[in-house]
Amino acid sequence: MSTPAPAAESPPAEQRSILLDVAFLRLWTGATASGLATWALPFVLGLAVFDRTLSATDLGLLLAARTVGFLAAVPVAGVLADRHSRRGVVLWAGLAAGAAAPVLAAGLGRSLLLMTAAAAVAGAGQGACRPAYQALTAEVVDAGRRQQANAAMTLAVRVTTLVGPSLAALLAVFLDTWALLWGIGLLWLAAACVPGPGARPVAADDAPRPSPGTGGASFLAEFTEGVREARRHPWFLAGLAALTAVIATGYSATGVALPMVSRDEYGTEVVLAGAMTAYTAGALGGALLIARWRPRSPGRAALAGLACYGFAPLSLVFPVHPVVVMAAYAVAGIGIELFNVPWFTAAQREVAPDRLARVSSLDFLLSYGLAPVGLAVIAPAIDAFGATAVLAACALVCFAAPATAALVPSTRTFSTERGSGDARRGPG
Repeated sequence: MSTPAPAAESPPAEQRSILLDVAFLRLWTGATASGLATWALPFVLGLAVFDRTLSATDLGLLLAARTVGFLAAVPVAGVLADRHSRRGVVLWAGLAAGAAAPVLAAGLGRSLLLMTAAAAVAGAGQGACRPAYQALTAEVVDAGRRQQANAAMTLAVRVTTLVGPSLAALLAVFLDTWALLWGIGLLWLAAACVPGPGARPVAADDAPRPSPGTGGASFLAEFTEGVREARRHPWFLAGLAALTAVIATGYSATGVALPMVSRDEYGTEVVLAGAMTAYTAGALGGALLIARWRPRSPGRAALAGLACYGFAPLSLVFPVHPVVVMAAYAVAGIGIELFNVPWFTAAQREVAPDRLARVSSLDFLLSYGLAPVGLAVIAPAIDAFGATAVLAACALVCFAAPATAALVPSTRTFSTERGSGDARRGPG
């Protein structure tokens, strides 16, 4: 009698595609829907300027209100997501942003005040989702596949950055601005309802958890607890300082100086469009690379990737061929994802699970919060000192900030160097 062949063994979890995990696929789908809604909104409101329903000043006010709502909601959401269900925060944040979209449509051409309030609510929903999604990923995905999961999440961000405005432009051929705003509301509804529940995080210590929402002092105490948790990780503080510096300078060069240089030095918008497309393509490639690559010193490799953003402003300093500018932006795109994915994965691994959302909110609050400052300062600085000097300074900061962060010993591995068990315990 022949012996039956043994059944094929299932591949280890680490070798299976993360997109075959139904729980993560639901989370990824929700995050993709929220990304599409986020990137489509400014474009759709821009269409209202094009058809003269809104003025350019009105558009600036609405986008500013959305940014204020975002920054106000991020720390609040960090506290709520650590003290309540992260899934619940995603649900209510998505519903709030979804409800704001038809209100924007209702106010279009009728009430700028109503639209401004709705834009602030939409921004708050977007901001509340960010730390909650970050913490929920750690609940849904096992530790061995989180780098792959974070790469998939950042791929969704990059694809939506590219596809969101383009899809909105295509739909604008057939639908008016009012209908497009309702479509954005439906995307937020999907972002709210599609993700599934995660496991509740284990408390970092045996101390009783304070009752949330009992007043301003309680909220401040809970947020301060998250700040204390961040301070326990020198690699996090160093990396966050470098990231904030790069965004405030390098991103500002992209947002303000690149259009100016494209117009004044090259006389065509092709350089602007080509550089931004190259950056997105590079970021997609970087996310695909880091999904599988495991460098020996992940922190140092990530900081080196972050420093690559310096090539973007540097390429605008000298009169080079447009292809060189596009190549520099592609390198910057690759580098930013070589930083982002290990950065998010390290935070999910090292930070106390019941404080992860607050630490993530601190990350978004500083890195995103200071970006408008850089955007506001760089144009007057160019007028005062000249584009060459300002762009060279931006490039220098982009190179120097990650290099300085790399001097902190724990940034080599993005790990608190006191043993893996101690790195997960709270103080006391």
